[in-house]
Amino acid sequence: MNLYHSNSEKSVIQLTKADKERYEQGLQEADQPFSGWDFSYVTGSDRLQSGMLPWSYGTMARRLLNQTERMLDMGTGGGEMLSRLLPLPPYTCATEGYLPNIPIAEERLQRLGVKVFPVTDDSQLPFEDAEFDLILNRHESYDEKEVRRILSAGGLFLTQQVGWSDCREINDRLGIPMLADYAGWELDRAVFQLEQCGFRILEQREATPAQRFYDIGALVYYLKTIPWQVPDFKVEHFREPLMEIHMEMEQNGFWEVQQKRFVILAVNE
Repeated sequence: MNLYHSNSEKSVIQLTKADKERYEQGLQEADQPFSGWDFSYVTGSDRLQSGMLPWSYGTMARRLLNQTERMLDMGTGGGEMLSRLLPLPPYTCATEGYLPNIPIAEERLQRLGVKVFPVTDDSQLPFEDAEFDLILNRHESYDEKEVRRILSAGGLFLTQQVGWSDCREINDRLGIPMLADYAGWELDRAVFQLEQCGFRILEQREATPAQRFYDIGALVYYLKTIPWQVPDFKVEHFREPLMEIHMEMEQNGFWEVQQKRFVILAVNE
């Protein structure tokens, strides 16, 4: 049996050989391939679970789809969500800013008649004025002025966003500050900016569901695939705090953090 010294808590944690083997095996999850925004590698095996939201973005989006002929999906990822909202409006487009996702989205969406547009600047989208009657946006950054420009009068904007404080327990434990670029990005600020731009808010809600990691490999995989949580994440830089989290998982069965989500439905007036 080995002893692991935790400097942050000034305590000693006893590690068995099996503990160390599970820990080292978990760190290797960083090498697992990842494409699109498909987290089924860990969610499909219940190694990562998130609490329920008091709304369903998919249900909200589906209801709006039945009322429009021209729609844009911003930040489509690999097209996973959009491809599940069939039937789509006759004219449907999608944008994506993460280059590795572009071919994945094209392969999934082109057969559905959806053209995918790569974007690099939220303030310069490749569309005409008032080109869409509905814009969907799930976990994607946006420029409210540009959204209003390409949205028809009376058009609807539905967005679900990740709040700045999302899963901040991870950053606190790893000693990494939250990204300053997103500081203050919460529901009140998003609503204020949309209203200042000429939108009227039809619906707004926020929630802080729990997210549980059931083994250290699930957390390592998550950090690899969510680069904005801990930029340039490498396991070798965080072996000590990751070991502490691993031991808490071994003792409690899971490690829990708090997510931050909010949803807004707005009309362009």
